[in-house]
Amino acid sequence: MKWILCLLMTALLGTTSDAEEMPNDSSRIVTLGGTITEIVFALGAGERVVGVDASSSFPEAVNQLPKVAYHRRLSAEGVLSLRPTLIIATTEAGPPEALQQLESAGVTVLILPHDPTVENAIAKIERIAAALNVQARGTALVQALKEELSQVQSSIPQTAAQAKILFLYARGQGTLMVAGQDTSADTMIDLAGGTNAVQGYSGYKPLTSEAAVAAAPDLILLMDSGLESIGGTQGLWQLPGLALTPAGQQGRVLSMDGLFLLGFGPRLGQAALALNEALYEVPRKTESNDVD
Repeated sequence: MKWILCLLMTALLGTTSDAEEMPNDSSRIVTLGGTITEIVFALGAGERVVGVDASSSFPEAVNQLPKVAYHRRLSAEGVLSLRPTLIIATTEAGPPEALQQLESAGVTVLILPHDPTVENAIAKIERIAAALNVQARGTALVQALKEELSQVQSSIPQTAAQAKILFLYARGQGTLMVAGQDTSADTMIDLAGGTNAVQGYSGYKPLTSEAAVAAAPDLILLMDSGLESIGGTQGLWQLPGLALTPAGQQGRVLSMDGLFLLGFGPRLGQAALALNEALYEVPRKTESNDVD
């Protein structure tokens, strides 16, 4: 599996040194990005967080905190109003002018790569743990993640063909995109022991009837919010070509929380396990067509 090679590369390349990641004061943290927020809380430093961005939804405690704008559309004034001593974000955060304002205000801003890979998930955990001086918690978190991913590998049937999954990004009937290679969905499908039903291109392309039928997926995968936006499973099977696929004929659809499925944070191993179980252990659906 690709993730094993990724781990080997991480071990060879190493991560940024602890000295480079140690801020002077991490007593008041603002986290920008749902995955960053998850990591800080999983490291046991949630009591230091004074604000999160609008994409942060886990753990439940974050809903009691002040929320600033979505991390890709930041307002520096809103973040600074929380008087942070440390801001942690990814390279998805912006616009650049807002980040420059934050740095000009004298606040330490730690920006980490957002690549949806196993090695980057581990690197983010380790670098944030170093910045918050909780390296032991970081080591334990990484070890648990690796053990969960190893469990996934041992759960993949060796005699069965890999299930073909089509990931559909939906934001209502007007936005229907299918994930190709080099996407977070493609990586997660591979981690779970499945095969992306769509081959031959990178990124996302609009859903077409012809492409859906040609892909012949065994399972349609969406985020919970995406499935809801198209009217649930009833609306799903009315989309171009999907009812004619093996997944459509057998009523096989799975929706998962978007941050859980594609966040590539501390719950990465759990998400891969959940998808693996759905691929190889979920019984055929009845009238509701939902995979819980």
